[in-house]
Amino acid sequence: MSTNPSAPGSSPATKTARLARITAILTGQSVRSQAELAALLADDGVQVTQATLSRDLVELGAVRVRGKEGALVYAVPAEGGERSARSGVSQEILDARLARLCSELLVTAEASANLVVLRTPPGAANFLALAIDHSVMPSILGTIAGDDTVLLVSRDPLGGPDLAARFLQLAEDAGQ
Repeated sequence: MSTNPSAPGSSPATKTARLARITAILTGQSVRSQAELAALLADDGVQVTQATLSRDLVELGAVRVRGKEGALVYAVPAEGGERSARSGVSQEILDARLARLCSELLVTAEASANLVVLRTPPGAANFLALAIDHSVMPSILGTIAGDDTVLLVSRDPLGGPDLAARFLQLAEDAGQ
């Protein structure tokens, strides 16, 4: 199961949830120091000591790189084939990537109530689900991916048809 760690909702007070939140923060914005990261985590209700945060950053493979403004910021390696460190990826870039992947991978999109089933070629569902999770769509509660199927759960009890139409439109617009 893949959930969006930056979406509103409750998260367990586990190391895994904390690491996912750190990754979401570091890929979503420029963070210059551990103190700044600790403050951002505290804003989300995650209390962490400096020593624990330092160990978490090492475990995630976080490095300091030059950010867009020229300052050193923390970055974590990307998923999938590209392992270069990413920091402060803009929402525009994430949306463009999702649209491109939809045009390349989306075969069908069908809805029922608050559920959407996206079909992909074999082996592509996890890749598409990860892009959906990283796109930070507030209308999506979460995704579950199999080999060639992604199940989306809409926050709106009747939001499935609109969500399915949105993904089909993303695929068509990016494919032109």
